[in-house]
Amino acid sequence: MPELKRPDGAVIHYEIVGEGDPVLCLGGWGTFCHGNSAGLPFGLTDRYSVILMDYRGLAESTDNPDTPISMRVYADDAIAVLDALGLKNVHLLGMVGIGACVCQQIAIMRPDLARTLVNTGAWATMDPLLADQLRLFLDIHRDAGWATFQRLVCAYSFSADYYNANADRLIGPQGPWRELQGKIETHARFIDASIDYDVIEDLKQVQTPALIMHAPLDTITGPRTTKPIEEALPNATGFVMEGAAHVLAGKDQRGRFSQRLFEFFAQH
Repeated sequence: MPELKRPDGAVIHYEIVGEGDPVLCLGGWGTFCHGNSAGLPFGLTDRYSVILMDYRGLAESTDNPDTPISMRVYADDAIAVLDALGLKNVHLLGMVGIGACVCQQIAIMRPDLARTLVNTGAWATMDPLLADQLRLFLDIHRDAGWATFQRLVCAYSFSADYYNANADRLIGPQGPWRELQGKIETHARFIDASIDYDVIEDLKQVQTPALIMHAPLDTITGPRTTKPIEEALPNATGFVMEGAAHVLAGKDQRGRFSQRLFEFFAQH
């Protein structure tokens, strides 16, 4: 599998799935690599060439702990991958959390790379509630262990209907956020980068066409944090995904999101 060595010695693992116009797709505290592409929007890899990567310190990517961390560092890694592939004019698809932030940062830093910008479960500036939620997740991981952390985050991230129907599948070593097991320092660096992240003023200069999803049931990054992104971006369109919580889940939600996503890509 392709790897890219960074100037500080970190090594970034990345994969390319599908054919067509390029889409960089980044998620939250996990990865779509290593056979996890089933978590991507329905049909994405059938229509597009999808670039995926492990964040530094996660899965097959390594980190340099002496490098001061920021969202810009994660964005620099992604930009280096796109540059190594010789790509321009890429759809930037940030699916939840730091993936959305990294895609925002790329659009700010390298507008030549940004064909479109799509965000779900996102923020562009940190408020006290979100900062305390993120710190709490890290504290639980550190003090009570990964399994308790996973249970907590799952309970907050999925709609009640989806959780109640799928709890047995969600909870356990093969469930969500499994890549963070044994990676407390990587998790801590994610949190540090997230809490320090504030680009709401920078987004006002970004001309990239953007699609921002608002999830009414999201108690972490709901419309409170996503609406300001839409309002800051000059060429943004927002849409409400009824019934959605922090993580899009279930065939209906994921199907509706994919349809809206492909309509937006077709316009640009």
